[in-house]
Amino acid sequence: MTTRPAPPSGVAAVPRSARTLLTLAAVAVAFAAADTYVVVLALVDMMQGVGLSPDQLQKAAPIVSGFLLGYVAMLPLIGRIADLRGRGPVLVASLGLFAVGSLVTAASYDLQTLVLGRFLQGVGGGGLVPATLALVADLYPRERRGVPLGVVSAVQEIGSVLGPLLGAAVLAVADWRAIFGLNLAVGLVLAASVRVALAKADVADGARGLAPATGPGRRRLPDPVGLVLVALLLVAAALVVVAPPALVQDVQWGRLYIPTTGLGWLGERWSTPVGLVAVVALLLLLARCLTASRPLVDLRAWGSSLREADVFGAALLGLALAGVILAFATADPKVEVFSPQGRWYLLGAGVAAAAFLAHLRRAESPLLPRGALRATPAWGSLVVSLFVGAALVAALIDIPLFARTTIYQDSQLLAALVLVRFLIALPVGAILGGWLTRTVPAGTVTAVGMILAAGSFYAMAQWDADALRSATATLPLVIGGLGFGLALAPVNAAVLASTDAAVHGLASALVVVARMVGMLVGISALTTLGLRRYYAESAGIPPAQEVCGGRSRCDAYTDLLTTAGIAQEHTVFLGAALCALVAAAVAVLVYRRADTRTVSPTEALAPGA
Repeated sequence: MTTRPAPPSGVAAVPRSARTLLTLAAVAVAFAAADTYVVVLALVDMMQGVGLSPDQLQKAAPIVSGFLLGYVAMLPLIGRIADLRGRGPVLVASLGLFAVGSLVTAASYDLQTLVLGRFLQGVGGGGLVPATLALVADLYPRERRGVPLGVVSAVQEIGSVLGPLLGAAVLAVADWRAIFGLNLAVGLVLAASVRVALAKADVADGARGLAPATGPGRRRLPDPVGLVLVALLLVAAALVVVAPPALVQDVQWGRLYIPTTGLGWLGERWSTPVGLVAVVALLLLLARCLTASRPLVDLRAWGSSLREADVFGAALLGLALAGVILAFATADPKVEVFSPQGRWYLLGAGVAAAAFLAHLRRAESPLLPRGALRATPAWGSLVVSLFVGAALVAALIDIPLFARTTIYQDSQLLAALVLVRFLIALPVGAILGGWLTRTVPAGTVTAVGMILAAGSFYAMAQWDADALRSATATLPLVIGGLGFGLALAPVNAAVLASTDAAVHGLASALVVVARMVGMLVGISALTTLGLRRYYAESAGIPPAQEVCGGRSRCDAYTDLLTTAGIAQEHTVFLGAALCALVAAAVAVLVYRRADTRTVSPTEALAPGA
């Protein structure tokens, strides 16, 4: 009978209950990542659901940017709270907020409500990532973090694959609101499961914030008054949003839907008697959570955590990030890198960033503790992540665009499916990169991954109009996905190994923020360069009637436009290759002292290691 080898000396085994908790957290990260891309196919239906026509796409931009704002701008604060209050409570709170955002989105009746719901979903979904990455650091010593970090990165990327597919499956049998109804149900189930796992967790002293706050063996009964107020709030809010015609048109019950004079600032629906019931129930619920000895949500404790986490500094940093996001997310790349309004957004971001830096010097307990990112691998991870994001977004956006320009001009779905070959390889690379990080320097693994990505982009820049019809086109797609996957775990491992446990949540959050900012800036800059190449190529194309002998359109003219479109995508691919090479070079330089491995290859390959 073969016995399982004991863990290396000085390394405690991870309890099963803690592994269960980490598994649930990883599933939650994957589901939240799927929600990031779920609007790809549902956006037009969502626009129509709140009164916008398909040709008003610019007005629908806040549906996307609202989610990004919640996801990115709030991440540093949530990461810091995870360091102070614990990973478990932040996971539960993030899932709860994600569920609330899903409910608001599903019930939205105008653009403002829809954007609010998406913002709350972004905050909740984004908060899961740093808490889960920090949880890995809590449960595993640095030499064993690579694989679990790779798994977390892998499931996050799998979520990006499943998002559009999930949206398409739901839209095939129901409308867009069902997507967010499913999000609500899954979010609540995961939140409850995480709470149960927390109650059962028996973790080592080194793990932060996993044990239940009420102590082992003790169960808290829900606050009955709070439950009644929640039920009243949900029923009244549902009546406001749904506004059943049978009630609205009834002589007696219809009075509940007549707006109250003088309360128009609440909005037409919420100033009605039934709307006021919902508003009062919400205010009473907040008061109950602030005053009860055992509230449903301990707002006093969370308020204390917000103050301790430096909410003012987080607000300044959030404003700076919001300015960057809005500047590039609202840009029209056909004209410039960012819109005329974007200049004001960037100016505001600069002012907020300056104020944040000044605040860090004066505050006793700043959001970013002094010296937290002093180590070169720590701040270097942010730079590497920035360039990884700038390169990665070119693959996510421009591979489908190339397919749409060439062989799938009449099918957005088939063009998007070309990317699946890239996305399937990415999680495989993430797990492989995590495994290699145990025995190979983080800089080497990251550099190899990004060099592979750069090579794949260079190969894509040689594609002609029929390239995707050949099976050989799969090779650069798979190599590119593997390359990006290889780089994910080493970056996270390096920043966690180079920072104190007390700031692991914040450090993980900043790495994610850097990658998202890189994606926003990268897609805007690369698309602008690509379009300039397109306009330069198309400038020499004669008018359509001249090419087509008097007709407005013909195959010869379409081929000329296709050639110009291919030149545009080639420029983007070459720019992405350059970003990937920069990421590789920076990784080699900054990760020389990143201590992510302390075991030999023999130990790492041992069974059960």
